[in-house]
Amino acid sequence: MFELDDRLRADTVEIGELSLCRVLLMNDAQYPWVILVPRRENVREIFELSDADQHQLMIESNAVAKAMADQFKAEKMNVAALGNMVPQLHIHHIARFSNDAAWPKPVWGLHPPIAYGEAELAERISVLKRVLLG
Repeated sequence: MFELDDRLRADTVEIGELSLCRVLLMNDAQYPWVILVPRRENVREIFELSDADQHQLMIESNAVAKAMADQFKAEKMNVAALGNMVPQLHIHHIARFSNDAAWPKPVWGLHPPIAYGEAELAERISVLKRVLLG
């Protein structure tokens, strides 16, 4: 049975689900940042997914990246599956801008996260549900 890693659960807010992946919002208002987590047990790497799931993950990841780039007018989309801190397979989708807090460096560990305020969180979730989940 699929269970979300405790650290992902603590650091994110659930937006919804696609065919394969749970869609999460990283609770860091400095960046539009969505995480896709394939709902499969004990998977750490993309190559551990079945061929069909690998294909579906690529479809969902590309759709999320395109929707975020369009919605937020991103200068660059950072899409990455690192897993150094959280072994459960998850793919980060971060809209980047030349004036963001970490540019041009990676966002990890550079600045402490800034949690969304209640109204800002509700608005961001609403927008992301509309553009990502239809």
